[in-house]
Amino acid sequence: MRASVVIPTFNRLQDLQRVIEAIRSQAVLQGSELEVVVVDDGSDDGTWEWLSGQVGEPGLVAVRQENSGPAAARNRGVEAAGGEIVIFLGDDTVPQPGWLVAHLEEHRLFAGRDPVAVLGYTSFPPTADSAFSRFINEYGAQFGYLIIEDPCSLPFNFFYTSNISLPRSELERYNGFREDFPAAAWEDIEFAYRATADGLRIRYQPRARTIHYHCVRPRTFCRRQRTSGHSAAIFANLHPELEDFLGVARLGRPIALRRLQLFALGILVEFGERVEGVVPNRVYQSFLDQCYLVGLAEGLHSL
Repeated sequence: MRASVVIPTFNRLQDLQRVIEAIRSQAVLQGSELEVVVVDDGSDDGTWEWLSGQVGEPGLVAVRQENSGPAAARNRGVEAAGGEIVIFLGDDTVPQPGWLVAHLEEHRLFAGRDPVAVLGYTSFPPTADSAFSRFINEYGAQFGYLIIEDPCSLPFNFFYTSNISLPRSELERYNGFREDFPAAAWEDIEFAYRATADGLRIRYQPRARTIHYHCVRPRTFCRRQRTSGHSAAIFANLHPELEDFLGVARLGRPIALRRLQLFALGILVEFGERVEGVVPNRVYQSFLDQCYLVGLAEGLHSL
């Protein structure tokens, strides 16, 4: 079974180098026929120059495009890939020992049955550990591993392209990712919504583990949540039947009042980062909800 790892990247050369080295080490160890497809989404930090010097290395394919966003980059990567199985990684999610074999074993197990996507586990490194990072990783703001009820059958909103694999044929069958999502938010979930409605199943395999080397702070993650809200407005426009799921019905409060509440919650959350254990999870959840809903309101207004 041949696999292709597809990595979209933008201005993260050092992180990308660490990811590629980890993949190569596992491929050699397992003796796997593995291809790595890197799509440079218009980087200007020397990424393309470095990749150009690596293309002679066995199993590495490099593609360059004008900056068009992660959905377009993943689609270009799938077009260039030759494997039966496509494994998506982020350019800052580093595979840990056993990651590759865990993904491939799941697909061998289900070969010939209904199509399956395999979700791995992604966590932050110990140096980035905090109450806030643990909350967003485990309870649904970024990922949601602790709220998984049935690891053999996950809902469509658990399709995280930082660490997931599926048959290439499924990506081609549903025409890949919609490219009208400009940012890395909801474009993968929208694909999964279409695919799972037609039979794709998502399984969780925590042994397929990666470490997410990305600095996360409450205020920067709030910006990410607002971006997610903007993308959710696009999602709601494409699939009005999901408006309740996306939170559209929760937008009755004036946006100015939401921004004021967000400011107050932000102070509490920042305090919780300095003094461990004093801020309960419900405060983190309220903070992130308000960040998202402000972005959603802004996004719907701009459509």
